Amino acid sequence: MKRWPSLTLFTAILFGLWLLLNDSVTPGQIALAVLLTVATAASTAKIRPLEARPHHLQTAVGLFFVVLADIVRSNIAVAGIILGPRKRHFNSGFIKVPIDMHDPYGLAMLACIITATPGTIWAGLSTDGRYLTIHVLDLHDEEIWIRTIKDRYERRLMEIFE
Repeated sequence: MKRWPSLTLFTAILFGLWLLLNDSVTPGQIALAVLLTVATAASTAKIRPLEARPHHLQTAVGLFFVVLADIVRSNIAVAGIILGPRKRHFNSGFIKVPIDMHDPYGLAMLACIITATPGTIWAGLSTDGRYLTIHVLDLHDEEIWIRTIKDRYERRLMEIFE
């Protein structure tokens, strides 16, 4: 059995959200918020797969800025495709990216990064966990996309989570 759930960011946000939604900070609402957050944390403790143990904060901060720059760059590229001349031909398609990462939190972060970047979306993970399928709006060279995902994202996420 897992030990008593600790105060996490989830429970703190749930506590604050309860008070905000009720627009009240009365003792009764505070007691109800505490009861709700403790009950929710205790009832969901068994279904949480693993505790995330991220390492290398410097790498995580660097990854944040890499992803931010990629999102801005992708927004501009997608806007160019949508607002550009109609004659421009773009080639959308699916690609399979070989994956070396196995940590579920790292894979979840990779899914968030890929899906948050305009023009790409996570389409699935193979049953053996070795290949990631993504859809790319403007696909010209699969190898560039594979190298981008592996070098810019997966390598850093592996350093953080594995």
